[in-house]
Amino acid sequence: MKKAAYGDKVLVKNILSKSFDKNQSVNYIAQQDELREKRIAALMDYSFEICYNYGDVYLSDDNKACALVLYPDRKKTTFKSILEDIKLLFKCIGLGNIGKAMKRESAIKKIQPNAPMYYLWFIGVDPDSQGTGIGTQLMNEVIEDSRVQSRPIYLETSTQRNLPWYKKFGFDVYNDLDLSYKLYFLKRDFA
Repeated sequence: MKKAAYGDKVLVKNILSKSFDKNQSVNYIAQQDELREKRIAALMDYSFEICYNYGDVYLSDDNKACALVLYPDRKKTTFKSILEDIKLLFKCIGLGNIGKAMKRESAIKKIQPNAPMYYLWFIGVDPDSQGTGIGTQLMNEVIEDSRVQSRPIYLETSTQRNLPWYKKFGFDVYNDLDLSYKLYFLKRDFA
């Protein structure tokens, strides 16, 4: 795995947009209209910007998979971060969904611990390369990176069929949230 350069943003955005196209949690946030695919791309653009500035963005060595990691304790409110939030609102969420999105984020924040963590916001493999072991290799490298940083990994997933995959890496479900879908909260210690 390698750290993504800022010039890799389009590649990362494309991998994540394709691999999360049918994801319930992503589609809950992205306004569902004729611009849905562009709205998902806007969410991935936002996520890249936030993780690039307050975390890490990784690519697999073959550029077929990526992981966006955020360190919430390092995130700061700046003019640039406020502009990114506004851009997300207009390009992804939509004014009509702002209440739903804020309620969801508030509920997630109540469940997540307020402690330094390695927040795995997104990990995705280009759909044409899924099932080839690239995701497994990337996850193993992410786990090693969290160990080096002495930070437990936290993540959420709305894809129930992915739970066994996460569990094989030592993740445990520590909570869940009922929205119009079930959101599972997982944790893996760094030891």
